Amino acid sequence: MKFVGRADTMATLRTQLDAARTTGRGRILAIRGRPQVGKSAAVERFVESADVPYVFSTGVYRASLQQQLNEFVTSIGESRIPLPDAETLFSSTPGSWAETLGALGLSARSGPLIVVLDEFPWMTKTDPTLEGVLQSAWDRTLEKLPILIVLIGSDVSMMEELATYGRPLFGRVTQIVVNPLHLGEVTEALPNQSSAEVMDSYLIAGGFPRLVTALAESGLSAEEYAKASLTDPFSPLVSTGRLVLEAEFPDAPAASHILATIGADDSGHPRFSELLPASSDPGEAKAAQTSLTRALALLSGPKSLIDKEIPAWGSDASKLRRYRVSDPYLRFWFRYVAKYVDLMFRGRSDIPIDHFTRDWSSWRVRSVEPVVRESILRLAITDPDFAGVEQVAPWWSRDGQTEIDVVAATASESAVIGTIKWRSAGGVTDRDMFALAKAADQVPRSSHARLAAICREGERPESADILLTADDLIGAW
Repeated sequence: MKFVGRADTMATLRTQLDAARTTGRGRILAIRGRPQVGKSAAVERFVESADVPYVFSTGVYRASLQQQLNEFVTSIGESRIPLPDAETLFSSTPGSWAETLGALGLSARSGPLIVVLDEFPWMTKTDPTLEGVLQSAWDRTLEKLPILIVLIGSDVSMMEELATYGRPLFGRVTQIVVNPLHLGEVTEALPNQSSAEVMDSYLIAGGFPRLVTALAESGLSAEEYAKASLTDPFSPLVSTGRLVLEAEFPDAPAASHILATIGADDSGHPRFSELLPASSDPGEAKAAQTSLTRALALLSGPKSLIDKEIPAWGSDASKLRRYRVSDPYLRFWFRYVAKYVDLMFRGRSDIPIDHFTRDWSSWRVRSVEPVVRESILRLAITDPDFAGVEQVAPWWSRDGQTEIDVVAATASESAVIGTIKWRSAGGVTDRDMFALAKAADQVPRSSHARLAAICREGERPESADILLTADDLIGAW
């Protein structure tokens, strides 16, 4: 497959390299993102095309300092465009990172170069002084040279903390976040699929490049790919979720449990009270509530793995808040993979496949809702039907009897109210629109709202003011 996406990341890297080249002064970038999102691939693509001497070295998990330095020297020899004077400066392996950085400073005197330290957190665990050593070398010599240093890590919290006050590299690092591919990039990677098919693929593989590539190369539809993958516990669709969670929660089992509970919930978005374990003891109930609050703060804050939803026009403190897994692939993984992995290893893949076959057509309606809302928010940039829209959210009544999928709001009113009917065949019916019109009266500030029909494919019902299909939603990206 051709390399797709990452235009923003590439542009930032080019800008930083150009600045180092023209000013003669160094730059440090810290790139973070979850495992498997393609951080290393994007940076490798950049250095291979930059036409500048570089070294791309990857940290070795739990290796000794000497092994890490040996790997660095080996990487210098493998570079397509070698560092100036590399044969002399690195004729033998340096004995420390200070010596290594000193040699890089001598090499950079000949012109701009790029130094990539991938899996930087593994390097710092081997040598906890590395951050301080880099800061010292930077302040003394490297900042005054045309060198671009790129630090990459999947430990999102650690990489984010590099730039915080009190850390050695504070004030010296530019942060970049690499997220999974967005819907438009996935569309580019799947040129032979219709918009409706791309949406299905996105709900299963998300934006993880490895999964999108595997799906594209399989030649199967999204549903066929999912069923084939569920027969193999080592398939990318099964194993990627485990890799992400093991990296995110090595020491936070409570948060991992809450995430799994949210992901497996039948509604797709349980409320706070529904996540609490049953307990008749007041002390235990209070402790469970405190633990849950901390876990949710971690998951929705530093980890960015869940989204907190409140009804349109609701307050952030609303007790009507509910939760859902943020990433579409992880939503799929928790629904159809997480609880079945052991069964797959015992040869009972028929059980998750039966669950998927039975459940998928209804579950994807719930999973597609946040994707639709985010697409509409992007559509508002150019589409006059959504002019002035600043927020797109669901709405539901306090008693839970009435729910509306889409409320697109301006600063002062609910401008568009929509229903999502993600059926395999057929679009939104007039009966659906009648139910929407009846429910829309309960939405705050909706007296002048227009009604939208949102579906995979189909015609606009007579009673709908706006029709959005998969083509329109993908076009927003």
